[in-house]
Amino acid sequence: MEVQQSLTVCVTGAAGQIAYSFIPLLLSGQVFGQVKINLRLLDIPKMETALKGVVMEIEDCAYPLIGDIQTGSNPKELFKNCDLIVFLGGFPRLPGMERKDLLQKNANIFKEQGEALQEVGKEDVKCVVVANPANTNCLILSRYATKIPRQNFTCLTRLDQNRAYAQVALTLNKPLNSLKNIIIWGNHSTTQYPSIEHATVEGQSFVLPDQGQFIERIQKRGAEVLNARGNSSVFSAANAVKDHIKDWYNGREDTLLSLGVLSNGEYGVQSGLCFSYPIRCLGAFKYEIVGNLQLSDFSKQKLKVTEEELIQEQGLAESI
Repeated sequence: MEVQQSLTVCVTGAAGQIAYSFIPLLLSGQVFGQVKINLRLLDIPKMETALKGVVMEIEDCAYPLIGDIQTGSNPKELFKNCDLIVFLGGFPRLPGMERKDLLQKNANIFKEQGEALQEVGKEDVKCVVVANPANTNCLILSRYATKIPRQNFTCLTRLDQNRAYAQVALTLNKPLNSLKNIIIWGNHSTTQYPSIEHATVEGQSFVLPDQGQFIERIQKRGAEVLNARGNSSVFSAANAVKDHIKDWYNGREDTLLSLGVLSNGEYGVQSGLCFSYPIRCLGAFKYEIVGNLQLSDFSKQKLKVTEEELIQEQGLAESI
C-alpha cells in the first residue's frame, strides 16, 4: 500500500473525554504510523474556549507528526478537504431520557453534519461514527451525504469486540493473541450478539462454561464500567477507535474484525441498516463483509433480535 505523506483528520466532540484520550494515540503514530496529521477539532460553540486548551496541550506535547490545526464549531468549515472524520460528538443520554428522545437529539445533529458533508466534504472521505446510538447515527449521516460511497461509512463496534476477546482470554486463561474470529453482530447496544461460533483458541474451536453469561456480560459491559467508575468508558473507547481505524487503513486479514457497516442484505439483514458484521480489512480503507459463514439456529435468532431493534430505531429516526 502506498504510504501517504499527510492526512487531514477531523474529530468531532473534540473537547470531550474520548477525544482527550484518542488525540494522543492519533498524533503519536499509533493509528497511521509515520504520517503527518493535519488536525481539525470540532465541538459546539460553548466549547470553543476548551478547544483552545486542547490545542495548547497538543503543542506542549511537541508531536513530530502534527501538521496544521484548526478548531471551531462550524462543520462546513472544518469538514473541507478531510480524509477522515471521527464522529465522537453527540448528545448524551440524560437521566429520565427515553431512547426516542436521545434519537431525536442525535438525529438532528447527524442530519446537520451529513448535510455539511454533502456540501463541502470530499467524495472519498471516510467516516467513523462513535457517538451513540452509533449504528443509527451512522445511517442518518449517510442518508444526508449521498455523494459519498456507502462503504465509506462505518460505526464503532470494536470496543465490544475487544471486550469479548478480553473476557474469553480471562475465562480460558489463554493469551489474547491465541484467539481469533470472535464476532460482534448487529447493534452497539444490549441486543448485540457477541459470537464465539467461529472463534478459535490456538487454532482450535472451543466452548465456554456459560455462553449465556458471556453474552450478557459483553452486552452490559458499558453499564458495568459506568456503575463502577461513575462515568462511561473513555480510554478503552479511544483505544477501540484507534484499532478500528488502524486496521481499516492498514489492512488485517489474519482474523475477522467487527465494524458497523451499511448492509446490502447479507445474512438476511434488512438492506440499508448499519449492522455490525464479520469483516476483513483489506487496506487503504477497503473492506469486505465475510458473507459465507454457516450460522446455527441460535445465532440466527440472535441476529434477528438485534436487527429488529435497528429497524425500530430506523423507524423512529425517519418519523423524526
